[in-house]
Amino acid sequence: MKKTTTNTIKPKQISNHHTDEVKEEPKLEIDREGNILSSPMDWHVPESEIEAVPGQERDELEGEREEERELKESKRDDADEDREESIAARFKKHPEEDQGSVEAKRDDAADERSREPRPARVVKHKDEGRRSARAASEDQNQNNTRNKEDHIPDDFEALKKLLEKQVGLNQSFDVVFREMVFGGHKTGIFYYNGFAKDTVLTMILDRLSDAEIGERQIKGDTTESPIDHQEQGGKGHATVQLFMDAIIPHIQVKQTDKLSEVIDNVSMGASCFFFEGATSAIVVDAKSFPVRSTEEPDLERVVRGARDGFVETLLTNVTLLRRRIRDPKLKLEMLRAGRRTHTDICMAYIDDICDPHLVESIRDKIQQVEVDGLPLAEKQLEEAIVGRGWNPYPMVRYSERPDIVSVHLLEGHVAVFVDTSPSVIILPTTFFHHVQHAEEYRQTPAVGTYLRWVRFIGIAASLFLLPLWFLLVTSPELKPAGFEFLGPQKSGKLPLLVQFLVAELGIDLMRMAAVHTPSPLATAMGLVAAILVGDVAVKTGLFVNEVILYLAIAAVGTFATPSYELSLANRLARLALLILTAVFKIPGLVIGCTALALYLSTRRSYNAPYMWPFIPFNVKALTEILLRRPFLARKNRMSLTQPTDNSRQPK
Repeated sequence: MKKTTTNTIKPKQISNHHTDEVKEEPKLEIDREGNILSSPMDWHVPESEIEAVPGQERDELEGEREEERELKESKRDDADEDREESIAARFKKHPEEDQGSVEAKRDDAADERSREPRPARVVKHKDEGRRSARAASEDQNQNNTRNKEDHIPDDFEALKKLLEKQVGLNQSFDVVFREMVFGGHKTGIFYYNGFAKDTVLTMILDRLSDAEIGERQIKGDTTESPIDHQEQGGKGHATVQLFMDAIIPHIQVKQTDKLSEVIDNVSMGASCFFFEGATSAIVVDAKSFPVRSTEEPDLERVVRGARDGFVETLLTNVTLLRRRIRDPKLKLEMLRAGRRTHTDICMAYIDDICDPHLVESIRDKIQQVEVDGLPLAEKQLEEAIVGRGWNPYPMVRYSERPDIVSVHLLEGHVAVFVDTSPSVIILPTTFFHHVQHAEEYRQTPAVGTYLRWVRFIGIAASLFLLPLWFLLVTSPELKPAGFEFLGPQKSGKLPLLVQFLVAELGIDLMRMAAVHTPSPLATAMGLVAAILVGDVAVKTGLFVNEVILYLAIAAVGTFATPSYELSLANRLARLALLILTAVFKIPGLVIGCTALALYLSTRRSYNAPYMWPFIPFNVKALTEILLRRPFLARKNRMSLTQPTDNSRQPK
């Protein structure tokens, strides 16, 4: 048996021959490894004495102490090696000697070495080395365990145990592992019940039922041997190759030898075929998602134009995009984020138009996202890669229309698709991207310009109408000639500022109620809001008629804003301007408008100025914003995205 060392060596009594005085040896403290932690009989010079020695002499003492320490360590290591070699040689010479006695002698030698005084600093370094070695060993064991679990075992019992541990087989009701026999080979089908596409899997199983794997033939077919592929040396590779090349009639099939890759694909809807005796598997992309049809988005309706829109399925969305842009330079890069959700993210751009630095920047930001998951899809991804904090104004543009996304890609923008979301992120964007609508480009240039200006006026009214009216009413001397009629004829029971704030909150409350109200009850809710909140509040004297009128105009301008996110941000800005005007009058309105303009001018969306082309000023680009020019008159792309190909029309 191996001896164990205690934490304290008991003191031994030493008798003095000249007197009756009995002395004790100093108590030696040791650690679990048998190393002495401290010793009053240490050989080195005390630290206090070294500190007391002046500069150069102190350096010489420290150098001598280091040399002596290294020399003693070297001698001790040589002695340890000699003892080990001696014990090994003795055991070889006398094999009949008990192995336990040799172990005991080795332990005695270790105990004897542990009682030797040893410098504290060397022990500390050795302990750190042991801890580092132990940590490295644990990391290596974890990596080995992970690699072992990522390997596909050739035995189904071991495979099912791994699936039980990693995906909850036999615990989650929708995780299925079906064992069947085809052509004399035991086959396991692994899939999630809700994702499996019955028609495709039934066709594959019918073909597998007619297979004779032993003779490498298929009844009724002309194939006698599989297509030659480069062998990867995996166990049972010939069987897997035959199934993949000649038996499974599906176009989206791939072979893998990693269990983690199998689990990732199955969690995305694929089905996997395992073969007993083989260390690789076949993944068949036969999935069926619960999806809705491609309908026109509610927030981006047009009178004339396409009626399709993005849905919650990523593959359907990129297909709608490919249908409109058939350029082989259109790139669709697949990324993934979320440690638990493994959310698929697709970054779309046109290779010879989009700025490569912009693409690289967005790709790096997405790859650096380290979160548990993205269950809210594009909104959480936007906050992760843009990081705008408490800024209420949108730094990206959302769209659910494939034609709008296609137009932006042709301008040099980058579109980011997130699985499970119909909204697509467009980068970079400016303030003026949020005030344009597809309806303007579906009409003639003259009509489109008129509609654009009407929309601009509505957006400006939603932002500045209420503060201006409040300022003119509270300061009658500021009314211009001919506008003396502005202002209420009689005052209400509540102050004007309170009336505006209560009415604003009431409109927001009705808007939220309309979102959560079922469609059959929406009409009834509108009648209740119009009669009770509007008419009754005015008749009772709580509100003034003009307050309701101007607030309704501002609300209409808010609803006319194409971007829903921009309309909400403008509502907050309007409330802030209204409060500043009520408190500080003219200086409050001027300071508030200036602060808002400066704030927006200093914002950037992926190195693109948010107020471009107004700040910094660009005449040509500003003309494109103010006027809806004819299609053939627009020969060059905007410089905002710094496109590599600046020409819109081929020469």
